Order: sequence, then C-alpha cells, then structure tokens
Amino acid sequence: MSTRRTAIVTGAARGIGAAVAKRLAADGFAVAVLDLDEAACKPVVEDIRSGGGDALAVGADVSDETAVEAAVARVAQELGAPTVLVNNAGIVRDNLLFKMASDDWDAVTNVHLRGAFLMSRAVQRHMTEQRWGRIVNLSSTSALGNRGQANYSAAKAGLQGFTKTLAIELGKFGVTANAVAPGFIETDMTAAAAERMGMSFEDFKASGAAQVPLGRTGRPEDIAHTVSFFASEGAGFVSGQVLYVAGGPCD
Repeated sequence: MSTRRTAIVTGAARGIGAAVAKRLAADGFAVAVLDLDEAACKPVVEDIRSGGGDALAVGADVSDETAVEAAVARVAQELGAPTVLVNNAGIVRDNLLFKMASDDWDAVTNVHLRGAFLMSRAVQRHMTEQRWGRIVNLSSTSALGNRGQANYSAAKAGLQGFTKTLAIELGKFGVTANAVAPGFIETDMTAAAAERMGMSFEDFKASGAAQVPLGRTGRPEDIAHTVSFFASEGAGFVSGQVLYVAGGPCD
C-alpha cells in the first residue's frame, strides 16, 4: 500500500489473533498487538519486527471502557491513527444452561460483545476522520447454536447483528464492517476444550475433522487469510457480510 496504515488486533497474544496480527503485518500494516497481558504480546511483536514489520504490544481489558480509550489513544500516538480493527478477543465459560453461573454469562458477553462495542466506538473516530476503515469481528459457527455454549453462542450471534449495523452506520464514511465465523480451529482454546472433555487433542481434532467436508480441522492461518481479504483495498465494496470459514457449508 502506498501509505502505511495501522491495525489493532485484540486477543492477539496467541492463536487466531497472533496469526492475524502477523498476516496484517506481512500485508504492510503497522500492528498493535493487544491482549489482557502486555508481556504475553511481546513474542508476537518480536516476530513481526524480526520480519521487518512494525508492531506494538498493548495490554488492555477490552471490556473496560477507560482501558480501551487509553489503549487506542496510545496506538494512535505511537503507531498512527488506527483504521483497521479486528475484534478477536474472546473467552469461553462453557456449561449447560441449568448449570451456567450468571458470572459466566456476564464474563463471556462482556469480552465478546461489550469489548467489540467499546473497541469499535473508540476506533471509529479515526476511521471516519480518514474516510477509510475496516472492522472485522470474529464470530463463530457456534452462533448457529452449540450445546453447552448458551453464553458464547449468544455473544457470537450478537456480533453478527452488531457487524451488520456498523456496516449500515459507517458505510457513508468509507468504512466496511464484516464478520468471520470460524469452525473448528486448532488453538489453545480448542485444546482446553478437549482437556475438559477428557480427550487427547489429537482425538478431539480427529473427531472434529470427521464432521468437516474438507476432512480436516482449521488452522489460525486459515482465518488470518480471510481477515486479510476483508482488510484489503480490494474488499472495499464488501460490507455487512458474515463469512463462515469452516471447511464446508453452514446453515
């Protein structure tokens, strides 16, 4: 790109977020690697810098309004006005409805939904000033419903409605908003799910792959490629879309 732009990726210390941060850096963006623990972001930042990119580690709780405002202000000052935002930060607190604690409902919706709202609200002012922006929200196939994930499913479905509304409100400023909905992706989060179920990760992946038409589970890089498209100049007429990246069709 002719002029360097700045991207913020939340939940970027590991997994999908780290892969997205590295891919956007390879695409030419300066990247703010944001996660709850700033120290945990540093290996990703060092990896980007070793490849010739520009990156900044930022510690912030995306559900904390004051922390979000401070983080975005810091990114704008140290890297430049952020005009790409990838809302990837997320947690799981799985349980069946009758056993789900209110705190577990609140924790999941606060990170996914409140976090995406606070980050998008803080960053949109930079995008509208620049008359260019890209917001990419990470949803999930769980938005279609998944046993034991009432909180996570509701949050991910909510992100899809949030995405479509942002596309409507911000389109006139040259800002697009899209969502990526991954299926089974090999991350620490899915490894932890396997452990909770008493399965080895290899058996868990094999079980997941058996349900996928392509016959394999996804990798963080699969999602990073998709985010890269949505963040690109070439995706300037694509907005308000939800793209399922799951190795096959989703209902």
